[in-house]
Amino acid sequence: MQGRGRGVVLPPIGIAYDGDVGRRIDAVLGIAMLNGFAAKGEARRITLTVSTPSLKTAQIADVVASFYTPPAAAARGGVGAAREGMIGMPEGPTGKDDPLLATLLAKYQSAIAGVADTPESAVLIRNLLLAQNDQNAAIVSAGPATNLARLAGLYRAIPQLVAKVKHAVVALGAFGTTAPADPSITQDLASARKLFAEWPTPLVAVGTEVGAALPFPGASVDRDFAWATTPHPVVDAYRAFKPMPYDAPAGALAALLYAVHPADGYFKTSDAGTISVGDDGRTTFTPSAEGKHRYLIVDPAQSDKILKLYTELVASKPIPRPTRGRGGAPEADA
Repeated sequence: MQGRGRGVVLPPIGIAYDGDVGRRIDAVLGIAMLNGFAAKGEARRITLTVSTPSLKTAQIADVVASFYTPPAAAARGGVGAAREGMIGMPEGPTGKDDPLLATLLAKYQSAIAGVADTPESAVLIRNLLLAQNDQNAAIVSAGPATNLARLAGLYRAIPQLVAKVKHAVVALGAFGTTAPADPSITQDLASARKLFAEWPTPLVAVGTEVGAALPFPGASVDRDFAWATTPHPVVDAYRAFKPMPYDAPAGALAALLYAVHPADGYFKTSDAGTISVGDDGRTTFTPSAEGKHRYLIVDPAQSDKILKLYTELVASKPIPRPTRGRGGAPEADA
């Protein structure tokens, strides 16, 4: 698209989002947050993948994503919209699912009937990144590094990632001096090591200490979703995940906020360097001027502003469906 006298006008940054929906409630909140960014015209969700090979996890991701993408609107969007609606899942043996999955799937219906309905995650991300303008996409991950490590290993993926991806932001690791190993790393230690050793673009890590310092306020679930007149899968997932009330560590939300607004001062970042992973899953950061890695640092002066953004974005209503004809009123929200 061309703007008069201004050259190419890029769309909002496209986010390829990968989350451990079956084990991390902040990964579920992240799907809702992306809807909030899209409603404000600040970002687009170009892919949605789950971090672990679990059909139930993919079905939950589909239920949440479908709440924000009405089927009728997707049908009008043609092939592109249908592809966007796919939920990617890695191949491999299935792990133990969180009980919240059974609870939600008893209440909501997913369009995913079997593994054949879920493309392989790494291939899906690669294919949809190819459709993006150069340096106008970001990859955000909140879970094991399985999909990103496989993505980097696909044939000719490295030059494609360098061309298309501005940065990867991963809610992975821990950067406090006494912090225990991040469970998302120990879940797939080999992939975490491969990711930090071989990922070709700038990479920003969001340690568990950031998610703990800026948790999603549980009170928002009752207060800010009151507009929903029908069951809301994010609300039900939050209530099912742990006994209420609780505030949820929200590394996924910090990763998304930084990916979309890296220059807006919500967080501080470390100097450049490299991140490595030990045998016990602990992450070590080594400063280096040539390093491609940084990690986020909480700025206490921004905490209230960030938490307000979290609740506003996560609790945003689904984007209205396209209008019918010229001058028509938007269709009702799903």
